[in-house]
Amino acid sequence: MSPPNQLTLLRVLLTPVFVVLFFSDSPVYREIGFGVYILAALTDWYDGYVARRWGYITRWGKFFDPLADKVLTSAAFISLAVVGYTEWWMVWIIVVRDLVITTLRSYAEFKNKPIDTSMFAKTKTLLQLCVIYILLALYIVRGDARLSTALGAAAEAVGSPVLMYTGMLVVSMLTAWTGIMYLVNNRSILKELFSPNGTLTESE
Repeated sequence: MSPPNQLTLLRVLLTPVFVVLFFSDSPVYREIGFGVYILAALTDWYDGYVARRWGYITRWGKFFDPLADKVLTSAAFISLAVVGYTEWWMVWIIVVRDLVITTLRSYAEFKNKPIDTSMFAKTKTLLQLCVIYILLALYIVRGDARLSTALGAAAEAVGSPVLMYTGMLVVSMLTAWTGIMYLVNNRSILKELFSPNGTLTESE
């Protein structure tokens, strides 16, 4: 297994570790869980850098890497919904869209029919990460008396219910819109991928 694929696998393995620590009763463990999430997210950037820098680009990596990213992101959003930091309906829009579209995109890559990610979709991903980091940080700060004393005022200003709801609403609507545009803009490629009379073969 190439180094980038090892990092991708590490990201998947770190996801349940993050979830377990996130739901711990110990503030210290929750803080460690936040660090684990950041570490897992950094592997996404680093495995891409390693793959491009040393030419470790494989079909398996193209298929598995984006899927691993969405597993990590979805785990974070679902965890935040469980503790009441976001609405479930928003989370399901994000999770279902990302897993469906990423699976389609990964399959297209695996079948040598790559579909480029639009700048709009990249903006969506960046906003998702920003919201996740902010909400995770708020949850950590509010659950630790020491941090709450030092950063409580700032946390309450940033984490007001209106701002939290608005941020998630924007992200969920943008996520849904990019999913719809993905299906519309790439309908010919998707039709070819799943058509029984398509030109793709197993050897591809």
